[in-house]
Amino acid sequence: MEPFSFDKLPEVVRRLFEKVEHIEEMLQELQPKDPQENELLTIQEAAEFLKVTVAALYTKVSRQEIPVSKPGKRLYFNKSDLKKWIIASKKKTVMEIRKEGEERMKMLNKHKNFI
Repeated sequence: MEPFSFDKLPEVVRRLFEKVEHIEEMLQELQPKDPQENELLTIQEAAEFLKVTVAALYTKVSRQEIPVSKPGKRLYFNKSDLKKWIIASKKKTVMEIRKEGEERMKMLNKHKNFI
């Protein structure tokens, strides 16, 4: 940041205020839209949410395939973590795989030309 004089103070404060507002907006966008997004679910509720049986959910927990919390004897699932887990488990389409391959080939060709 460049130094500023006293007569530029109002402009600097205005810019600072705008930046703080922008940061606040960005933070609000990161907040879950749904207040129930960070809701904790029991195993029965999580199974219902995921549309699987409780037994299938226990299997995923025992294989450490799904995000879960276990304070004591009970299992709890964070609803937003389950949504992220579902999204992260997305299978790529043929087009997505092809595009990745093309991008890798471009990178390899650039690397070959560099050497």
